[in-house]
Amino acid sequence: MIRINLLPVRVAKKKESVRQQISIFFLSVAGVFVLAIGIYSLTLAKISAANDEIGKSEQEIKRLKEKIGQIDNIKKFQTEVKKKLDILNQLRRDKSGPGIRLAKLSDAVPDKLWLTKYTENGGNVSLGGVAYNEELIADFMRNLQASGEFFNVELGVSEQTDLRDIKLKRFEITCSLKPPKATEPATPQKK
Repeated sequence: MIRINLLPVRVAKKKESVRQQISIFFLSVAGVFVLAIGIYSLTLAKISAANDEIGKSEQEIKRLKEKIGQIDNIKKFQTEVKKKLDILNQLRRDKSGPGIRLAKLSDAVPDKLWLTKYTENGGNVSLGGVAYNEELIADFMRNLQASGEFFNVELGVSEQTDLRDIKLKRFEITCSLKPPKATEPATPQKK
């Protein structure tokens, strides 16, 4: 009978199987290592991109804060200019008001009536003077009322007085001023 020794074939198959398993193990380890390096590189790239985006956002925020600061400065300047324009408009109103008022008061004074006192307190006016008779005082009061600058004209005191041996009527009148009109700032004309 012939005997065949298969032992070397089994050993060879076993060695071959062990080599394949070791190769698969090292290839698997190498694959996992390559995959880990790839994931690590991808993560580093994402982190770098996020850091770049954060840097750009911080620069944009800094630029916008500068613009906001400029806008705040412009708003402050605008409120200052508005206050100055309001003051100028008030000065213009006040400049023309007393002049017109005194001109109308002068027009309202009849002959043979003299004013000796003129006092303004806010919107109230107190007038005092002397006249030859009561009719002149009444005419003066009507003229004041009709002038448009004074209203609520009331006679406070009317009494006889002697001035250098002339009998005159001393009077005191109170009235209110017409409230000033609110003038709007002049707008430039468009061509």
